[in-house]
Amino acid sequence: MKLKKIMALTLAACFAVSATACGGSGDTNTTAATTTADKAAASDTTAAEADGSSEAAPAGDSSKGLTPEARAKEFITVGTGPTSGIYFPIGGAFATALSNYGYQTSAEATNATGQNIQNILNGDSEIAIAMQDAVMQAYTATGAYEGKEPATGLKALMRLWPNYVQLVTTADTGITSVEDLKGKRVGVGAANSGVEINARMILDAYGITYDDITPDYLAYGEAIDNMKNGQCDAVFVTSGLPNATVMDLGVSYDMVVIPIDGEGRENLVNNYPYYAESVIPANTYNNTEDVEGVFVYNIMLVREDLSDEMVYDILNGVFENISTIKASHNAADKNIDISFGVDDIQLPLHPGAEAFWKDNGYIK
Repeated sequence: MKLKKIMALTLAACFAVSATACGGSGDTNTTAATTTADKAAASDTTAAEADGSSEAAPAGDSSKGLTPEARAKEFITVGTGPTSGIYFPIGGAFATALSNYGYQTSAEATNATGQNIQNILNGDSEIAIAMQDAVMQAYTATGAYEGKEPATGLKALMRLWPNYVQLVTTADTGITSVEDLKGKRVGVGAANSGVEINARMILDAYGITYDDITPDYLAYGEAIDNMKNGQCDAVFVTSGLPNATVMDLGVSYDMVVIPIDGEGRENLVNNYPYYAESVIPANTYNNTEDVEGVFVYNIMLVREDLSDEMVYDILNGVFENISTIKASHNAADKNIDISFGVDDIQLPLHPGAEAFWKDNGYIK
């Protein structure tokens, strides 16, 4: 067992903090660390019992999973994201759901997609949230991962919620289109982060390179702070809807959500089929009309070397305790459900996950 997991177990023996449900903003800090005794007591409570409903949660064949005794010996670290973002509360809720099912768990705050991909490959996380576009670049050694070995060890567990690419500015910049970014200072996300990979792809689809702008390699929260101070002109934000940082900007400033549309969007979707055309609905922020845009799905990665039985069992635990996950954030409530299946996932499923989804009728 890795040192950090021994430390996490020691901490778990001292305290127990479960994931906190939050509303639409998704900025609630969440930790999932529980004692073995707490987990054993909670493992008999299904999601249906937890929310008072009588409807049984769909699940796979329990005989293909782990016994409760074997489950209690396994430790699952969930890779999430920064504490200020949406990955953190939702990832924490996954840890809590699996803890309630009988696993020993911990939710780890990370720098999100890029670090989570590496942690899965290194064996430092058992499951982790990541944006599919970055995952597929790592898997095929293209884009931001060009020149590296293809990360064929990446495997998918399930589909999560859509991340909307939101390009925001303020009215005083005069920016109304992606093309207007030329000559401007643009917050593109931390270097090689999921947001930065999105920004680079979108600019390229419009024939714009980093030579045409002044890129700020900052997380979008920091970049928006700079924009408030007049030190940045526009910022790429990739997240579920709504995003709390963007909401705050729209309350205090005359914010503009820039459309991602036209020929540039067509180029993007044609070149990278994991993007889909979408709109940011009217009144999501201060926008009185729908704003054309794109989204890319988040997926849950899983370590390739986990046994088929354990991966199958993890999915059983997730969907037997789905109410815990749905309560963590509006994006999870609307978009994480067994009924959505796995058709949108381009990364190969782990064999244990494939068996689960076949048993539930979502793969022929």
